[in-house]
Amino acid sequence: MNDFALEPNPVFAGVPGQLVLLILDGVGLYRGRAEGYEGNAVDLASTPNLDRLSDEAQVFLKLKAHGTAVGLPSDDDMGNSEVGHNAMGAGRIFVQGAQLVNRAIADGSMFRGGAWRELVERVVDRGSTFHLIGLLSDGYVHSHIDHLLAMIRHLAEDGVRRIRIHALADGRDVDPVSFETYLHRLEPVLAAARAAGADAAVASGGGRMQITMDRYEADWEMVRRGWLTHVEGQGRFFSDVDEAVRVLRSENPGIVDQNLPPFVIVDAEGTPLGRIRDGDSVVFFNYRGDRAIEISRAFTDPDFSKFDRGRVPDVLYAGMMQYDGDLGIPKRFLVSPPSISHTVSEYLVHNGVSQLATAETQKFGHVTYFWNGNNSEKFDETLEEWVEIPSDHLPFDQQPQMRAREVCDVVVGDLRTDGHRFIRANFANGDMVGHTGSLTAAVAAVEVVDECVGKILDTVVGAGATLLVTADHGNSDMMWEVDKRTDEVKLDAQGLPMIKTSHTLSPVPLWLVGAGVDDLIANPAVAEPGLGNIAATLLFLLGFKPPAEYLPALVALGK
Repeated sequence: MNDFALEPNPVFAGVPGQLVLLILDGVGLYRGRAEGYEGNAVDLASTPNLDRLSDEAQVFLKLKAHGTAVGLPSDDDMGNSEVGHNAMGAGRIFVQGAQLVNRAIADGSMFRGGAWRELVERVVDRGSTFHLIGLLSDGYVHSHIDHLLAMIRHLAEDGVRRIRIHALADGRDVDPVSFETYLHRLEPVLAAARAAGADAAVASGGGRMQITMDRYEADWEMVRRGWLTHVEGQGRFFSDVDEAVRVLRSENPGIVDQNLPPFVIVDAEGTPLGRIRDGDSVVFFNYRGDRAIEISRAFTDPDFSKFDRGRVPDVLYAGMMQYDGDLGIPKRFLVSPPSISHTVSEYLVHNGVSQLATAETQKFGHVTYFWNGNNSEKFDETLEEWVEIPSDHLPFDQQPQMRAREVCDVVVGDLRTDGHRFIRANFANGDMVGHTGSLTAAVAAVEVVDECVGKILDTVVGAGATLLVTADHGNSDMMWEVDKRTDEVKLDAQGLPMIKTSHTLSPVPLWLVGAGVDDLIANPAVAEPGLGNIAATLLFLLGFKPPAEYLPALVALGK
């Protein structure tokens, strides 16, 4: 029996032409100017084509894209591109990294696991150092400080006598200037470890967009700088982390955490505290995969050639999770990631449906790896085509158009040649430019995305195709911080709006327009529409009956 066989849809034969899904990354639906909020780049932008979608759409919905709707611990947790694309591609909700790690720490299974015991025993037996590298924040996107604090406490209990933290500043998934807050939460736990007999200290760090946390091979130089900082102890020396942050801020007025230059902490003799040496153990404590894979490769790949690592220490290396299951990166990990099978792509290839996935480098893994359930390989080489547009290396606020027009051209070209039955594309601008904190740049980013939507919409209409437009989470819709208690914009010491660089809790839009949908309506059986309903919606529109385990489609036959 074919486990992936799909039955024909008994009420809808499917749209007549190609089906296109556009994901406008970071374009959420926060409150608009009518309610007095002037920090919404989506509202401030000139968007005649999104307005046209609103006027012409057969179906318009607001989708939940954060919290429990995408597998995160609570509805206070913002969505992100990884869990959003997982939900869209999988058709149901899986408990995600943060929650899995929370459970493994709470029930102690992480510390009873073979990987943890092996890492600890190595340094206890050799009297060597246990290093913890990762993003120091509580943003719940890549990592959480509570996970780090729990590990430090256990290391002290387990008899580890030297602990070094390599702390990456966030300012992207949390307040843009908040690194000191997390350092102050870290210090009492390090002090307690010292009181228990462990030499525990911060050894190095820097902003997440300066070192270590590159993704999709967009900028290996970031990883090289991280390697030199963490492993070799090369860089700007400071006597302690408080001095490092204070001096770097004074030298760079207005700098946000994600852009802090790298720093190295040294002892009284000027020797770096935390060079990584033979015999050490290293844990990268981020649980999210995209910005963890490259540094993991640098530590574990014997044939690594992306930059000259110089001395390569003989260490035991583990990730908080395995970041790429297909490629086994890394081999050693503390918590198993969610196992996601039977994604919509897998169903489609087993039913003979050709697919095109395209995005620029910054989001290419989202429409491939994350969409396909954390799988980095195609399910079928003949039925799937992936087109990556290389991202530029310029700061996103300096080039807010990014490579949107090139991604647009790929979609338009496929429509004009009747290439693939299903096309999915991601426009990164609303998210990546939103993260810079520049309202002006974010407005420009939304406008170029709108331009691309218009070009694709015109081509869809001319080709007799069908278009779904949505987003994976909000970002550019809320560029100024808002006090949750008063709903007022937060102001800085100069009386100016405080910049927001993180994702939002906003719902995201879903528009359906094009050929063959005139008799469709929003499915009244879906009480709380979310990203997890999109996979079944795609199958419905392609003429298939969605599998029973999927969340229901967002559309239904209205006549």
